[in-house]
Amino acid sequence: MPLEDIRNERLKKLAVYENALGDAYPASVSRTHTVAEARKNFAKLAKSKKRIAIAGRLMAFREHGGATFGNLRDESGELQVYFKKDVLGEKKYSLLTEAVDVGDFLALSGTLFKTKRGEETLEAKSWVIAAKSLRPLPEKWHGLQDVEERFRRRYLDLLMNAETKGRFFLRAKLFSFIRSFFEKSGFVEFETPMLHPIPGGALARPFKTHHNALDADFYLRIAPELYLKRLLVGGFERVYELGRNFRNEGMDASHNPEFTMLECYSAWWDEEAMMKFVEEFFSGAVSHFFNKKEFEYEGKKITPKTPFKRLAFKELLKRYALINDYDAMSRDDLALAARQLGLAVEKYEPKGKIADEIYKKIARPHLIEPTFVVHHPVDISPLAKARGGNKGEVRRFQLIVGGTEIANGFAELNDPAEQVRRFREQEKARIGGEREAHPMDIDFVEALEYGMPPAAGLGVGIDRLFMLFTNTHNIKEAIIFPTMRPK
Repeated sequence: MPLEDIRNERLKKLAVYENALGDAYPASVSRTHTVAEARKNFAKLAKSKKRIAIAGRLMAFREHGGATFGNLRDESGELQVYFKKDVLGEKKYSLLTEAVDVGDFLALSGTLFKTKRGEETLEAKSWVIAAKSLRPLPEKWHGLQDVEERFRRRYLDLLMNAETKGRFFLRAKLFSFIRSFFEKSGFVEFETPMLHPIPGGALARPFKTHHNALDADFYLRIAPELYLKRLLVGGFERVYELGRNFRNEGMDASHNPEFTMLECYSAWWDEEAMMKFVEEFFSGAVSHFFNKKEFEYEGKKITPKTPFKRLAFKELLKRYALINDYDAMSRDDLALAARQLGLAVEKYEPKGKIADEIYKKIARPHLIEPTFVVHHPVDISPLAKARGGNKGEVRRFQLIVGGTEIANGFAELNDPAEQVRRFREQEKARIGGEREAHPMDIDFVEALEYGMPPAAGLGVGIDRLFMLFTNTHNIKEAIIFPTMRPK
């Protein structure tokens, strides 16, 4: 039957119910027990014949002469329910069969018993519709076969696929661990602006909007970094934020324009202290999430043994891309090597960005066990401190697990003069066509001129971490409402 015909039939049933009993969308109904509570205390409640009230969505409905069975589901579980004509009365029982559909929310009161087959059941003494469903649920066994429709109508995906619902309960569990771990480590959570007058803190393309009252352009934040560092200037020593970032870039299996990041900063730490902290955080997250010290990803067992392995960025280029002397190569020679490896290179892209693209495609997939990639080029790290004797490299690290970047951190640049010089280099790249270059942020430099203590910072991609832990390979499976092309 066409969907519109089904909807029209349900509208007729809605009218039948409301003519008989009134509002099919009441503000509240009686509920004394969840399904899980009823099951947990089943023996005691059944023996006492105590009347209880439950509420939930009707997931199945089958009539047998003068009796009807159904399955009622709430967030905690599912319970069989039993409607009997001589208990409810002719009028109320007939209304049940005339007005109720699978998908409706019902509120029932009655007593618990076990059927001859031993199934725990509630015998309804009364019932009402708590919310009428006007559209049919997907077929139970076929469900939502169109993957895109699962993402577009996530509410149906959650309703029909227990695996999906369970996955997002686990995501909530991960968030709970993160906040607990950081609080115990002395960090304070802050909320920084989502609207930025200058898009900073990362090399990325922003979303742009206009504020009418101020007659000014703003950007959805690409990172909270520069505001969290202002808090270090203001006297806080350990700060973090867990929230959304937005980047107006491509979409693929590991990128969504709206995504969740954890960023933290600690005064008096350098990148070495932060790497040690990351080892504790990641190992603790594994133990909390899996209740053991290892997990599987893509069929490979991963055990986060500390200390994690360390490999230099240039060493990885040499090992996997046969770029033997990165420092001696010109930008154009590296671009040629990248093209030979199947990468597209734009004329305006700086040497460091080309190297980073080679690393991501050729080297990173080989790093399965937790590994710190260290000593990145300065031109892709404009906010990080330079390495002592090597001004072309910075004191930066990335945590790679399962071939995926999970975290990025560095010793923070706090020299205002050097920060201005780095911003100017980025501005040159921007003028040359590099749209992801970092813009000049004079207000942030002014904050640095008041003095920011030595510090280390960290960013963790929560969606990617969650993908790793749940062995999923599309970021849309990790975000409950992913960005989709409008229909």
